[in-house]
Amino acid sequence: MDQTHSNTETVLDSVGDLDKRVFRAVAEWHSPILDRTMPELSEIASQSRLWMGIAALFAVFGGGKGRRTAVEGMVAIGVNSFLANLVFKNIAHRKRPTESVPDARKLTQPESTSFPSGHTASAAAFSGIVDRAYPKLWLPINGLAATVGFSRVYTGVHYPGDVLAGWFLGKAVALVVSYVSRRLGFAPDSVD
Repeated sequence: MDQTHSNTETVLDSVGDLDKRVFRAVAEWHSPILDRTMPELSEIASQSRLWMGIAALFAVFGGGKGRRTAVEGMVAIGVNSFLANLVFKNIAHRKRPTESVPDARKLTQPESTSFPSGHTASAAAFSGIVDRAYPKLWLPINGLAATVGFSRVYTGVHYPGDVLAGWFLGKAVALVVSYVSRRLGFAPDSVD
């Protein structure tokens, strides 16, 4: 039992060290364009404003399928926010990064714990819903979602592992919401 616990701690320490090394590599990377755009994108994605705006576009211009996609996307974000922010963050208690990024792009550290990234989880949840309804939008919607996740590391508020965990959580939530919606007969067609 002690050997298993020791091995688990060793693996977790190694993963944590890798996470911090990747974070430091991103922190040392300088790009005037990213220094300007990543903090703005991260702020726009706060409280899921970015995804609510895109959902509104689907609802207004997408007919019945767009409205169903918008509703499913908002449900997925709601479920995800509950799980990421009220459940997992309170279980993990991971501290935010203490290594600094340049002031030009640094965001104020949120009060919540670091694991998982709620911004990324919401981005992945919403993009996961859109993936199923509009497969042709897979690349742009997932590209935007992944960029939101990257912005959280680039601005110094999350480790890469927080972002990966948020991504997997969001995609899992999207699968469940999509499945339940189909079972209830509300899911949009996956054909454009």
